[in-house]
Amino acid sequence: MNTSTKQEQDLLIRLSEGDSAAFSEIFHEYKHRIYATALRLMGSPTHAEEIVQEVFMKIWTNRHTMHAVEHFRAYLFTTARNHIFNALRQLAREKTDGFTTQEPACKGTEEKVMSRDLERVLQNAVRRLPPQQERVYRLTKVEGLPRNEVADMLQLSPETVKIHLARAMRSIREYCIARMDMYPLLLLASTSSGIFFPGM
Repeated sequence: MNTSTKQEQDLLIRLSEGDSAAFSEIFHEYKHRIYATALRLMGSPTHAEEIVQEVFMKIWTNRHTMHAVEHFRAYLFTTARNHIFNALRQLAREKTDGFTTQEPACKGTEEKVMSRDLERVLQNAVRRLPPQQERVYRLTKVEGLPRNEVADMLQLSPETVKIHLARAMRSIREYCIARMDMYPLLLLASTSSGIFFPGM
């Protein structure tokens, strides 16, 4: 948010008092970054939009506590990360016909470990892409270049770039979901600090 710390804190105080204008300002500042990250990881515009809605619904629902948040950006992106993680876990359960596991005693540890392992799976998925798809994915989703610029760099048409990107994101999503059922086993063997997904 392009404000000083004091101005941001004032916004959060207004939000905690139920000021919808303060909520709108925060929403419009951060919604695109959360959407872009969710889209990159979920591979679906519909799912990415749902993540944005869920994150900001939680912010509004918990608005009365926002005045006590010292580092709002970290709070917001941690919330988004957790919603993305939960959505991917649900997709994995649906893929395995309702496969479920017992919730561990320490849910915070579970989320940290899963975040780390999901990041590793994501990077493996990107490295497994065909070379042209990987180049298009990294230029558009990692470096944030517009499609026309990527097309010029790779001497492709914008439509071809669009096709490569769609195929890359579908492959990444399928690769990640296919490996989500390994995570309960990883939880039994590992503990680690969590990380933010890149781009958040």
